[in-house]
Amino acid sequence: MPIELPYVQAGIAAVLLLSVVSGLLGSFIVLRGLAFFVHAVGTATFPGLVLAEGLGFAAALGGFGAALAFVVASAAVGRSHRTGADSVTALVLVGCLAAGVILASDIFASGPNVETLLFGSLLLIDTGDLWLAGGAAGLALATAAFAGPRWLARGFDPATATALGAGTAWLEGLLLAAVALAATAALTTVGALLVTAILVVPAATVRLLTSSLPALQLGATALAAVEGILGIWLAIETDAPPGAAIAVLSGLVFAGVAVSRSLGARQAALAAVVLGGLALAGCGPVAVGRDRLGVVATTPEVADLVRNVAGPGVDVEQVVEPGTDPHEYEPRPSDVSATAEAEIIFRSGGDIDDWTGTLVDGSGSEAIVVSLDRNLRVPLDGHGHDQGETDPHWWHDPRNAAAAVAEIEGALAAAEPRTGPELRRRAAAYLGRIRRVDRDVARCVARIPAASRELVAQHGALGYYANRYGLQVAGSLSPALNEEAQPSAGELADLADLIERDGIEAVFPESGVPHDLVDAVAADGGAEVGEELHTDTLAPEDDPAGTYLGMEAENTDAIVRGLTGGRLRCRLAEDAR
Repeated sequence: MPIELPYVQAGIAAVLLLSVVSGLLGSFIVLRGLAFFVHAVGTATFPGLVLAEGLGFAAALGGFGAALAFVVASAAVGRSHRTGADSVTALVLVGCLAAGVILASDIFASGPNVETLLFGSLLLIDTGDLWLAGGAAGLALATAAFAGPRWLARGFDPATATALGAGTAWLEGLLLAAVALAATAALTTVGALLVTAILVVPAATVRLLTSSLPALQLGATALAAVEGILGIWLAIETDAPPGAAIAVLSGLVFAGVAVSRSLGARQAALAAVVLGGLALAGCGPVAVGRDRLGVVATTPEVADLVRNVAGPGVDVEQVVEPGTDPHEYEPRPSDVSATAEAEIIFRSGGDIDDWTGTLVDGSGSEAIVVSLDRNLRVPLDGHGHDQGETDPHWWHDPRNAAAAVAEIEGALAAAEPRTGPELRRRAAAYLGRIRRVDRDVARCVARIPAASRELVAQHGALGYYANRYGLQVAGSLSPALNEEAQPSAGELADLADLIERDGIEAVFPESGVPHDLVDAVAADGGAEVGEELHTDTLAPEDDPAGTYLGMEAENTDAIVRGLTGGRLRCRLAEDAR
């Protein structure tokens, strides 16, 4: 295991602290039958996470506030003896999720940080998260020592517990508040949707083997620590998200123990071998060192530009694969390893790949980071994009791509001066292709009648393109960063009215994103559904839109055909292929 990587060290520290919570608090959760409640508390942090990102305060504070609100609401609704505890939990959880969806869709644009906290990312763990996990461990120690026997009595014999003074409401409130803090502390490690993997499953596994409370607590603590560390190792070996790896491993261990309880020793050993083989089947090697200049490029567009300038003499590791939304990307362990070994990191900049800083910090890399949006030829403030002051999709104006090529050439030449002449030759040849494609696209778009140059797309990412070639962005279904943020019914109706009123002939879906809403809005407005556009990412390598210039050519052909009802089309020269 690459223990020297900072994110691995932080992950192990967080897992060890949370294992104390798992052993002490998790034991009471299992014995009291509160597993579903704990899962619901973790999931109910969703609206708090959206609020935190939308208003700009700490995610942990938002998550803990939402968790506490869920606990209070559950207690209030649960006062009715006509409704069972599970029903109350489910009802309040539905309300929390509905509130989160409304906040994410209609009020805030829920970005990639919320997505990551729902599933966890050890790359996000910082000192504050470790303090929070330590606080949760300290609270678990204190409350287990003080209130543990009363919690058990309340769970197994409420009437007797009340008679003995162990059934007071504040003791129950203390348990639920501790659960809320524990779920919040586990957010960055395993995510809101997987908190049971570390808070419940280890204790549930050990509970199959013992009925002694001290043994249960010690065993669950040790098992949670071992599963957490092995989960991190498994994530690195399989290049999987660490939170999911921990959850899968803990589930396999639980299944193995449950099977061994019902089978004989020989059958149990055979089952363990099979489960172990399945767990290790996907293991692969961690990235190894390079003999040549190591370069990391964050997005497919950036990687294509870098490769055209660098040539075959440079190793270019691409973080985001084609067809993947870069806004919501969660870096994998192999990305961290590649970043740790890189000498130069080229990033797109802005909100497209703002996870780059976390990736660099988590890897301990000392590479030079070059943001290609820092010297744009044509900045575009606030055009066609609702998030941030500057539209981050700069490459849709080829003049900005040309400026990026110059940045790439300069950075590579500074790292290896001896390659300067070859880099200049390759950059000049590629710049010639970019300029020719730019002229061809301009000629094609100029053929569209002036009255038909209104553009409606699924994602508000074509501001630069429209500004460069004389189109007007009339609207989009998802103008915000997160393409999955859903517009309100009123916004959809207004957009459909605009399409019908202006006689817009086509609405363009986004490649790789479900476009049911595009189909509905186009039908309501009397427009056709155009060809899919590639705006945030390239197509796979073997597709015509698998390169930057190919993407611009394919997008142009689709736009020209869509806005003219198929009467015109645009076939660009070989430069775009």
